[in-house]
Amino acid sequence: MILKKLQIENLRSYEKQEIDFPKGSTLLSGDIGSGKTTILLAIEFALFGLQPSQKGTSLLRAGANKAKVILEFEIEGKDIIIERVLKRGKKSVSQDYATITIENEKFEGSITEIKNKILKLLNYPSEFTKKTNLLYKFTVYTPQEEMKQIILEPGDIRLNTLRHVFGIDKYKRIQENAVLLNSKLREKIRINQGIIYDLEEHKKLLEQKDQDLIDLKQKQEQTIENHKQAIEFCLKKEKSLEEIQEKINEKKVLENEKKTSDILISEKTQQITTLENNIKTLTIQIKEAKKISFNEQDFDSLNQRIKFQQGKQEDLQKEYIQIISKINSQESKKIESETLKNKISKLQKCPTCLQNVSEEYKDNIFTKVNQEVQIIQNNLTNLFSKKKQLTEQINITKKALEDFKKKKSELELLKIKSENLIEKEQRINEIEKQKQTISKDLEMLKKHVETIEKSILEYKKYDKVFEERDKELRDAKQKENQAEIKKAEINKEIQFSEQQIKEKQKEIKEKERLKEKTEKIKEVEYWISEKFLHLILFTERQVMLTLKQEFSQLFSKWFAILVSDSLSAKLDEDFSPIIEQQDYELDYSFLSGGERTAIALAYRLSLNQVINSLLSNIKTRNLVILDEPTDGFSAQQLDKMRDVLSQLNTEQLILVSHEPKIEGFVDSIIRFSKEGGITRVGV
Repeated sequence: MILKKLQIENLRSYEKQEIDFPKGSTLLSGDIGSGKTTILLAIEFALFGLQPSQKGTSLLRAGANKAKVILEFEIEGKDIIIERVLKRGKKSVSQDYATITIENEKFEGSITEIKNKILKLLNYPSEFTKKTNLLYKFTVYTPQEEMKQIILEPGDIRLNTLRHVFGIDKYKRIQENAVLLNSKLREKIRINQGIIYDLEEHKKLLEQKDQDLIDLKQKQEQTIENHKQAIEFCLKKEKSLEEIQEKINEKKVLENEKKTSDILISEKTQQITTLENNIKTLTIQIKEAKKISFNEQDFDSLNQRIKFQQGKQEDLQKEYIQIISKINSQESKKIESETLKNKISKLQKCPTCLQNVSEEYKDNIFTKVNQEVQIIQNNLTNLFSKKKQLTEQINITKKALEDFKKKKSELELLKIKSENLIEKEQRINEIEKQKQTISKDLEMLKKHVETIEKSILEYKKYDKVFEERDKELRDAKQKENQAEIKKAEINKEIQFSEQQIKEKQKEIKEKERLKEKTEKIKEVEYWISEKFLHLILFTERQVMLTLKQEFSQLFSKWFAILVSDSLSAKLDEDFSPIIEQQDYELDYSFLSGGERTAIALAYRLSLNQVINSLLSNIKTRNLVILDEPTDGFSAQQLDKMRDVLSQLNTEQLILVSHEPKIEGFVDSIIRFSKEGGITRVGV
């Protein structure tokens, strides 16, 4: 990974700043508190976001509500841009926005999603996904005070920390998980043994149930035979009852026939009564009709009068229409005259010759028009008088015509009644014949009913026989039902017994399977406790031994470069630094500040190389960041830093220091200064 550019806004002492990082060694130079370390914190924040122990208020500039960091870097030729935003809320400062752009393809996601993508790009092992970014701290950038803290911690704590950093704490987790798994397996074995302890008892119980099933099936055969005999006996009783049922049915047929005949007798009697009433009614009508006399001459004379009145009415209507037409014509003429009179009265000049019209001329025309109007009015008076006379005549004629038509209707009714008299007399004769026929049918029906009643009386003796045989059949049915119930009970009992046997067989099979499984679990538990755990412990010791040897050699090498030849350094079993002078071990508290810084720097560089060697595929191998690595160094030790930097052999090295002498050891320098609480950057 090669850093290319960093853009920051409102981060600690920065308002808005952009910094370009060249390849090779670069020094971030400036006085203490000028803002150099903020650049390193900004890079770490851009890559991994806020750490669990880190608060957003430690990064957000005082008084600002929002901060932004944009980091551009390159991994194996791919250009990558990360952007993160901090936002001040009501109670705290939190991460608000994060994106990553890879080869111009932008992705916006949650904080966790962005971190996972970055870890994948850096090729950090998956077990570091949920950890604090320790691998980055111990391979790229470790604050000097944190490295000194590792050196001063107790051996077991340091060893656990290094296990975590090296990524081999998995061996310890494997041991713990193996012990936990063995505990679970032993518990499972105890539970399984508690389940299968009664296996033999279940097998004996299954044998007993098999024998009980055999007995039940023998009992079932006898029950089936009893049920069969009950069915046959019931069939015999049904057949015997059917014979009597036929007699009973014959009796019911006769009873139905008698009912039908009784209904017919009632209907015939009613018909005779109706016919007698019809004869009485017709007789009365004939008597009334004979009292009426119809005269054909009077009827013809009345028709002639009606025709005369109709002709007269038509003539009067025609004359009335002519009078109405004349009245309309006279009224139109009167209106025209009045209109002409009005026009003349308003006329000033003649429309033809355009001469003035004199009043004398107007008066002559008015006189002539008034005469014509008077004549028209006289005509209208005569016409209205004639109209009234015609209206009266039309009404008289209409009333006379209505009276004649009414009399005609009365004569027509008399004529119809006279003509129906003969028909009614014929109808009486027909009804009398019909009555005689119905009377004969009625007599025959009565005799037939008497015959049926005698037959029904003979069939009544079968009623008692039917009741007796019906009771016998019910008893036989009851016995058949009891036999069927017993058969069903036996079948149900057999079915239940077979189900119990199946369940018991299944239970025994499961217990036997569980017994086999338990034996396998015992084998697994024995293998883990007696073989696997010993193998893991041996593997961990070998890995730690290899790391310790490589780590100790590198630590001795870097320490020898940084201090005088009179002191030597190595690591003990728990990776604690041991400083010796002429074969005497020196206590850490007796060392000078420069010697302590040399120990921390040597430890840091050794740890970096060991991790890069162990995790050779991580993408941060070519980047090293050192924060104040020369704190407390003497002038002689500062001179030796040139040898240290030349032997690092890294593609990009970033140093933070306020020592002017270091400026001669690097390829590029970025200078920092603070004015009015705001950091400025220059080259």
